[in-house]
Amino acid sequence: MHNPLSPYARIFTVPGSRSFSFAGWLARVPMSTVGLGSVLMVAGESGSYGLAGAVAGTLALAFAVGSPQWARGMDRVGQARVLVVSSAAYLLLGLVFVAAVVLDGPRWSWFVLAALTGACGANVGAAVRARWANALPDAEDRQTAFAFESVVDEVVFVVGPPSITFLAALVAPPAGFVVGLVVGVAGAVWLARQQATQPPVHRDTSDEPRPRTSVLSPTLLVVATAYLAVGTVFGAMDVVVVGFAELQGAPVMAGVALAAYAGGSLVSGLAYGVVRLPGTLLARFVGCAVLFGLAAQGLLLVGSLAWLVPAAFLAGLAIAPVLVSGMSLVESRVPRSALNEGLTWTSTGLTLGVTAGAALAGAAVDSWGAQDAFLVPALGAAAAGVLALAGALLLRRPAELVEPAPAEAVR
Repeated sequence: MHNPLSPYARIFTVPGSRSFSFAGWLARVPMSTVGLGSVLMVAGESGSYGLAGAVAGTLALAFAVGSPQWARGMDRVGQARVLVVSSAAYLLLGLVFVAAVVLDGPRWSWFVLAALTGACGANVGAAVRARWANALPDAEDRQTAFAFESVVDEVVFVVGPPSITFLAALVAPPAGFVVGLVVGVAGAVWLARQQATQPPVHRDTSDEPRPRTSVLSPTLLVVATAYLAVGTVFGAMDVVVVGFAELQGAPVMAGVALAAYAGGSLVSGLAYGVVRLPGTLLARFVGCAVLFGLAAQGLLLVGSLAWLVPAAFLAGLAIAPVLVSGMSLVESRVPRSALNEGLTWTSTGLTLGVTAGAALAGAAVDSWGAQDAFLVPALGAAAAGVLALAGALLLRRPAELVEPAPAEAVR
């Protein structure tokens, strides 16, 4: 009998793959804990959710700006050296940030330290995907690996937020932030020690310096722009779901609904890794983005907790396909010498979108009420589908706009 999970078993025959994937799993814990942990810590110490949201937004924006710079360094000198430096700075500045909040330092220092901490965060998810891309010569195997890493992302988001919320409530407000930070740094250092599986460094032997924006190809810009809208949905869902659950008098259901949202993506991610879809990578990305836009419209029908959880699960089913297809498209057209940076720029679009989505949703909840605020993630998802479709049409119209796949990227 054919084992439907055999594609996953096949990719993990690559030497060192289990170790670097699990290390990347741990290193990604801050992705789901640092933002929420900073909110819980600042709100717990200051009593102000407005201040907490502003500080968390500062941290996220700094990460969006800083992570591509670390990725560029990985492409030029290797992942190991960069991960060690960024992890040390991330841990040190993160702990100083905690101390400033707990000891009630000047409020301006909270923002400065949050910005410095966020700027020191490297995008480990992109680094792990770059290792898979380097290790797997077959495009279908790379799709399976990217799907698995998307599942890892969702597991982090299912387990991380409730865990640190529990720690913040039962131990102390900063506990969740600190634990997420330490686990992430430990995973990043472990990944850095695995130098045998890191992508090779492509040294430029020419006398002319490489343009800093050479990696920002039309395809990458289309995907990153669509991901900006996708991230808006993620950020809005966190705020609106919490607000709606509190409105219904059952705040604990917010965690259940958000876990269902991530769970839907986990299920579809596993399926996407073994299903071989027809069409080009560009067509798959557009199709998945349009599906993402349609699936989220069910959120407009949410009027009770009984519908919130299934609506969240159904909307979540479209997350992994749009993320995996976009990453696969970018990976296929980015030079091997800029792989870390290219994959990181796509995640930067997501991060910026999360920040914007949380702010828009917060304003919508205050102005319209939590139930009507579901319009924000619904519109954000629709925008993602429209942007992907429009971007693909622009790419396909004049042939000269479509950048050829770099020779060194073709496998």
